[in-house]
Amino acid sequence: MKIVDISEFYSPTGGGVRQYVDRKFLAAARHGHELVVIAPGTEDRVELRTGGKIIWIKTPQLPFDANYRMFWSSRAVFAAIDAEAPDILEGSSPWRGGWLAAKWPGKAIKLLFMHADPVAVYPQTLLMGKLKPATIDTLFGWYWAYLRKLAGHFDGTVVAGSWLGTRFAQYGLTNLHVAPFGVETSWFKPGQRDENLRTELLAQCGLGPEAALVLNIGRHHPEKRVHTLIEAVRIAQQDRPIGFYVVGDGFIHGSIKAKAAGVPHVHLAGWLKDRATVARVLASADVLLHGSSAETYGFAVAEALCCGTPVVVPNSGGAADLASPAYAETYTPGDAAAAAKSLLTLLSRDRAELSVAACAAAKRRIGDLDSHFDTLFGLFTLALQRKKMGAMVDVTLPVIPEDADVAPEAL
Repeated sequence: MKIVDISEFYSPTGGGVRQYVDRKFLAAARHGHELVVIAPGTEDRVELRTGGKIIWIKTPQLPFDANYRMFWSSRAVFAAIDAEAPDILEGSSPWRGGWLAAKWPGKAIKLLFMHADPVAVYPQTLLMGKLKPATIDTLFGWYWAYLRKLAGHFDGTVVAGSWLGTRFAQYGLTNLHVAPFGVETSWFKPGQRDENLRTELLAQCGLGPEAALVLNIGRHHPEKRVHTLIEAVRIAQQDRPIGFYVVGDGFIHGSIKAKAAGVPHVHLAGWLKDRATVARVLASADVLLHGSSAETYGFAVAEALCCGTPVVVPNSGGAADLASPAYAETYTPGDAAAAAKSLLTLLSRDRAELSVAACAAAKRRIGDLDSHFDTLFGLFTLALQRKKMGAMVDVTLPVIPEDADVAPEAL
């Protein structure tokens, strides 16, 4: 099977998308498929990979983030797709790349992969605290109509979690298929907590081992709300010594650096490239403090739980879907005081008990990335088998009201 992925946000200097696509190549090779990724680049060239290749198409740079570029003319993209003659064509964003996949006139099965909830990422991030989430969703009814129109050009829409499928179903999307994400469980696993490393990390925050070590990992992007987390730590520091170790970088790093300069014991570590090191850091922290309520899945949260590290997360989005009172505390997104209160509550609980509960939940609920790709490629294979029968079978998820008393594990 040949799969062509129009990957609008794949970049050699990117974060989660790059890591995901790199693993997708390896999974394609393992399954005996060929993966061709069409990505915007600085020049026209082909890069061979195990499992396939990347076709870079020269495109302009995005004005707000030097790491990313955007497709412009459809001609070069269509020519690349024509030359590859795929069995499966994926559109991996709801923007220009998605429309290019939608409008390509070939006969491949077309699937839209929604890696994010744009209303949660942008409007809810900017307007949270001023308007209720449901009000924001209503104001952006035009976007839901836009997404329904786009999805209507595809044979199906793939999401990475049942909760996200439920949310999209509420706004009229149909033929939704779930391929749950997973993490690299060979790296992120129990038993890696290192007290010496914990002491070293706290020392970088200017504190001794008696202090609490709070960790954040993620892109420095508005949706991650790192400013809010730094403020939450500042408030919580009034009750106990806390070191805040922040891993990540991004286009708003400068403003995060300025915010951190005004709060004691905050260390900005930049990106940690080595996955084994990231796993040890996660396991050695006392808690992961997370800010985004717009996660599709919540990789950092899932990785923390696999390492036995409890979490403090917003009460909506993919991060909340992974949370449970046995090993987590939640708070209202964007509310620094509420985050500080939840952080202090978690730090007052028994770390060993929280860790046992986190590991148990991870074993029960979090698969590895291989299982994600097994499901995804299985979906592709099934789609090809049913091609002669017409469109893919509709597996639209049931609508679950936002105020329903349903445990995250049931979603």
